Amino acid sequence: MIRVLRGNPTPEELAAAVAVMQARMAAAAAGGGEGGPSRPPLWSDPSRAVPAGRLPHPGPNSWRTSYWPA
Repeated sequence: MIRVLRGNPTPEELAAAVAVMQARMAAAAAGGGEGGPSRPPLWSDPSRAVPAGRLPHPGPNSWRTSYWPA
């Protein structure tokens, strides 16, 4: 059920809105679309901040390994 809360859309505008909603729902049901839950982008993954190699260890020169260049 669709309910218009504000404004006074024409029948053509309502038909266009319903057609867009139906197309998005069909794409989400088919598995290709932006309608369902998805994985976050890889650039925002917190595990990217962890270095792949060695971790810094406390010691006299540990300040040199405290910054991992990209």
